[in-house]
Amino acid sequence: MDMSPFRMNWNYPTSIRVGAGRIADLASACRELGMSAPLLVTDPGLASLPMIEQALRLCRDDGLNAGLFFQIKGNPTGPNVMDGVAAFKADSHDGVIAFGGGSALDAGKAIALMVGQSRPLWDFEDVGDNASRVNVAAMAPVVAVPTTAGTGSEVGRAAVITDDEAKVKRIIFHARMLPAVVILDPELTLGLPPRITAATGMDALSHSLEAFCSPLYHPLAEGIALEGMRLVRHYLPRATANGNDVEARLQMLVASSMGATAFQRGLGAMHALAHPLGALYDAHHGLLNAVLMPYVLQANRSHIEPQMERVGRYLDLPKAGFDGVLEWVLQLRGDLGIPHSLGEIGIDDQQVERVGRMAEIDPSAGTNPVAYSAEQYSRLFDKALRGEL
Repeated sequence: MDMSPFRMNWNYPTSIRVGAGRIADLASACRELGMSAPLLVTDPGLASLPMIEQALRLCRDDGLNAGLFFQIKGNPTGPNVMDGVAAFKADSHDGVIAFGGGSALDAGKAIALMVGQSRPLWDFEDVGDNASRVNVAAMAPVVAVPTTAGTGSEVGRAAVITDDEAKVKRIIFHARMLPAVVILDPELTLGLPPRITAATGMDALSHSLEAFCSPLYHPLAEGIALEGMRLVRHYLPRATANGNDVEARLQMLVASSMGATAFQRGLGAMHALAHPLGALYDAHHGLLNAVLMPYVLQANRSHIEPQMERVGRYLDLPKAGFDGVLEWVLQLRGDLGIPHSLGEIGIDDQQVERVGRMAEIDPSAGTNPVAYSAEQYSRLFDKALRGEL
């Protein structure tokens, strides 16, 4: 297929270079932001792959003194971030290339924040007016290059970092954490295995779906969320079935960015539960949201039926209303090989009450259509654990 119509530059919500082969723009993007010595932050799984070697070569051939940092976990931790800050300072870097999946993007953004701060990382958790503590002038610029289509962290203003001591995921936030340049190149996602393609794609769906159900007034986010869901419906099965489908890969990258743009309107109980479960069990975030999705929809049903009517119509589902959306979600999960219960992915019942307490106070809970107590979150978790829809 001719992909030329899909090669363009966007400027919403930040500068985005879209299309196959756009990784070639990496060095110019760095120079555009004043970088002469960027630190490329990625994860250990990507660090040895040809795409990282290519990215570093593109920078170095252009005269940039590019370095590499990859000591981060699948759920990045505070020490991971501070080790990255040390690497940044040790070699006098002046910017960050956040390159990879959600973990690498979040870690890269947090490193770029922390290189200029004198306070500890957790002082910038998204609580109250903590963002006012940031020394904005000392933050490093960021170019974001996603290699998975799920978190949308490349267009996000926050980073989710695990506090290992407290066993909790904390959201580090500042409006200037939004990367200044994003490169959406579908060719970088072609090697993604079907299992990860499916889980990350369902994460993108969860962002748009929860944002659409948020009670906050934000019509711009509503429209973006609807179209993001439509792209997932049409292109996630294609991308999972044929990883070399460049058009499907590109459309899923776009759907991922749209989901993260839409969730400026807020998220909900899927993420309120996924965050503590990820922190306590070190489970994949997208897979957690994928498994939790129908249980949360069912729990929220009485408060979201009008929204589900609109979703069903926009997606042109065979059956209208809530039941049609729920059936589509269940069918999609089945087609993609997503397990039906949390028990099937190694989650146990040893911390049901703790998960409920953590979910109740998670920032995502604040925009769920229903305000659940810790006990209600525990019951919802237990249902998803045992597969009782």
